[in-house]
Amino acid sequence: MAAARLPLAGVTVVALEHAIAAPFCTRQLAELGARVIKVERPGVGDFARGYDERVQGLASHFVWTNRSKESVTLDLKHPEAAQVLGKLLAQADVLVQNLAPGAAARLGLSFEALHAQHPRLIVCDISGYGDDMERPGPYRDKKAYDLLIQSESGFVSITGSPDEPAKAGCSIADIAAGMYAYSNVLAALIERGITGVGKRIDVSMLECMVEWMGYPLYYAFDGAPPPPRAGAAHATIYPYGPFPTGDGKSVMLGLQNEREWQAFCAKVLQQPALADDERFASNGKRSAARDALRALIVEAFATLTAEQVVQRLEDAQIANANVNTMSDVWVHPQLQARQRWTEVATPAGPVPTLLPPGVRDAQDAGIGPVPALGAHTEAVLAELGFAADDIQRLRAERAV
Repeated sequence: MAAARLPLAGVTVVALEHAIAAPFCTRQLAELGARVIKVERPGVGDFARGYDERVQGLASHFVWTNRSKESVTLDLKHPEAAQVLGKLLAQADVLVQNLAPGAAARLGLSFEALHAQHPRLIVCDISGYGDDMERPGPYRDKKAYDLLIQSESGFVSITGSPDEPAKAGCSIADIAAGMYAYSNVLAALIERGITGVGKRIDVSMLECMVEWMGYPLYYAFDGAPPPPRAGAAHATIYPYGPFPTGDGKSVMLGLQNEREWQAFCAKVLQQPALADDERFASNGKRSAARDALRALIVEAFATLTAEQVVQRLEDAQIANANVNTMSDVWVHPQLQARQRWTEVATPAGPVPTLLPPGVRDAQDAGIGPVPALGAHTEAVLAELGFAADDIQRLRAERAV
């Protein structure tokens, strides 16, 4: 799809962002056709650029969340930074920022400070605990990183083994905040199309994660015990989790009802009488007796390969999955069959990238290169009316 035909073609987003939450939000906007101008600190840029060097010398987090954007360097504390930002925001539709708590306001970039001059501007503030001055709360100025929010939201308390809690293996608090910011920006653009006026969006990482904690919260409603930590198994449905096979692999399987329990006993375990064992006569009883039931399942799988177990599960129409490694996912047959991989340019050369979910082909998304630090600074400043001499002077002053 040509860039002009993408849904957000003509929308300009200015991003004062770092780490994951805001960059993940603005990448989604960019690939719907928005022009995203990422403002970075001269010399070092978004600190996620330095997290690691796993992608041909580039940082894995940065490559993932920053394709399809333009990078402009600007020292926000320089005396002329306000002028540059003012010109950027004058042509922008959306400002997304996840600077340290209170930093945007100190720079004159709060919604209240900007709204009179830019009444159509949508301002999306992403923070750990919410940045509302009317209802600040005691945590407003507290530092917040992904793992800290996973912990504060209660997620860590219900994740892991019975002996030890664990975090998620990816940055789910950042991802949650990024996606709620993204959807709220889309809604605000629709609203502005009706009212003609921009609005402020206040996204709290804590609130995003607590929304995702709805099931365990209600499970523990009114003082009831929370779901127990059960490793990779389901906390309250059994059997539902990984089981070892005779070839040293594991298979993930899940039963949802009594019909599947009958089929599992008859066709997978090949022990039909087990279905009538009173110890396992309901999900509640199976979950309570999971140690005894697990021993029976492990014993039955010990003489089978993972492939054989999966075939039995398929024949019995029992839901199952492979416990894939990252290497397995890179070559996943379903992703390959659906042609979900494409390439994205980076400063270190092309690398494979997954098409955005919901997009059929690469031409239907605005997938652009991962930018080198400051790669678009001169072009954007020139576009804003800065003369070549002024740009060189700003460079000499390390302002850009």
